[in-house]
This record gives sequence, C-alpha cells and structure tokens, in this order.
Amino acid sequence: MTDLPTDVLEEAERLTRLAREAVDDGETTAYKDERDALLADHDYDARVREDDTSDVLVCHPQEWVEDGVIRPGRIEDVDRGVEVQLSGPGDPEEWDVVDERNRAVAAAVAEDHGPVHGATATALADFMGNHYAKPIAEATPDELEEFKAEYFPRNTWPSEDQRSLLDESVRLCLKKSDGRLPEP
Repeated sequence: MTDLPTDVLEEAERLTRLAREAVDDGETTAYKDERDALLADHDYDARVREDDTSDVLVCHPQEWVEDGVIRPGRIEDVDRGVEVQLSGPGDPEEWDVVDERNRAVAAAVAEDHGPVHGATATALADFMGNHYAKPIAEATPDELEEFKAEYFPRNTWPSEDQRSLLDESVRLCLKKSDGRLPEP
C-alpha cells in the first residue's frame, strides 16, 4: 500500500494539473516545485508519463531512484507507487458509475438552471461518458474544447439559445460537478 496520504496525493495531482495548464514558464515551475516539495516531505518523487493515449502522474518512493533513473532492483513493493491519470480516456470498466455521476450533474444543472442549460449538460454527459469514460469533473481543457467545437454542433442539433449559452452551460456543469473551471 502507498505511504502517501490521500490528501497529499490529491494536492500533488492538483498542482500537476495547474502546472500543465499554466500560461508561462515561471508559473509552471512554481507549481512543479510546490508539488515536488510536498512529495519530498513524504520521501516521494513524481514524473508525468506521456504516451499516445494518455498522460499519467506517477508518484514513487525516492528510494527507487538512483542517478535519476528508477532501478527495478530497488522496488520491493510496487503498490507503494501511485499512478493518477491526467488525460485520455478513463476506465471503460467504470462506465456505468461515470455515466450515473454525469447524468446526476446534468439533472442538477437542468433543475437549477432550466431546460436550455440542462440540454447542453446532457450532451456534455453523453460526450464525456461515451468518448472518454470520464466524469465531467475530470474534463481537460482540450476535451471541453473538442466538445464545444466538434461534438456539440454536430451531434446535438442545438437551439439558438443553446448555442448562445454554450460556454455558460459548460461552466455550470463544471461548477456543479466540482470540476476545474476554465480561465475566463
């Protein structure tokens, strides 16, 4: 089992996401430095593994590393390492849970803000569940842009009201799901 407390891992993920979304190098460096210091307090290091389909935050004990490289011979218990998906599709095995959560967000948006926002929220729930198997709260800026630019106009047959309120509807969905709001 990992030695990292849940709140530390969640903060490391948050700081990593902020670093990835930062607009200048100084801001990126500051977030990474803060994350690294937080993890170092628990004798952990972090890196982001990027591949063709996703990016993953990998947190691992510092003792696994020698000369900047993880040495397999130093790993006694692989469960001490932690991986957090930062982008790409979610776990299709969890689709039912994700879909239920996204549908609840859409229903809450419709109830609180009316049918126009509700229709767009339902479309976003469909998109995130069917295309990424991820909760709305975990949508990346690129995924949201794909929804707005490609999926929404082609697949929802939006009304004029929906088109004019698209950005606000997406913000309401993110707020209702406790996701990260895009920069204004």
